[in-house]
Amino acid sequence: MDKSLQLSLSEMQAQLFEMSGELGYDSEKFIKGFMNSDIAKGLDSEFDFMHWAGKEYILERMQDEMPEALVKGGKVFHREVLFWAGYTYRQWHFLTGETSKEIYKQANAAAMNTNYYGYHTVDVSVAIDWFKEKNK
Repeated sequence: MDKSLQLSLSEMQAQLFEMSGELGYDSEKFIKGFMNSDIAKGLDSEFDFMHWAGKEYILERMQDEMPEALVKGGKVFHREVLFWAGYTYRQWHFLTGETSKEIYKQANAAAMNTNYYGYHTVDVSVAIDWFKEKNK
């Protein structure tokens, strides 16, 4: 896949995660639901119509297919944490080829929130290595 498309998809996913916080959705439920969804699976594919869907469309689809992931209340992560998590998860897929489900097993929403302050200032590939090292 073209690098510019990878960056666009990473940015879109980051904005989607950030938007979930703006709407007041419980961050752990949103992230877990998204990362284990058919939507994320589509984004993991080499070619899928989801690559051209915007964050608003994806959120509408989530409302239809997984309303349990869109719960208001609960803990809402800081918008910068949400943006970084969304971006990092998508880049992780592009760098390793792992699926969103596999990635989430190694770095769930709570881990992303907890490790943000130590990990967000390094290159994404380094952060991924650190998550992988923690899981050994």
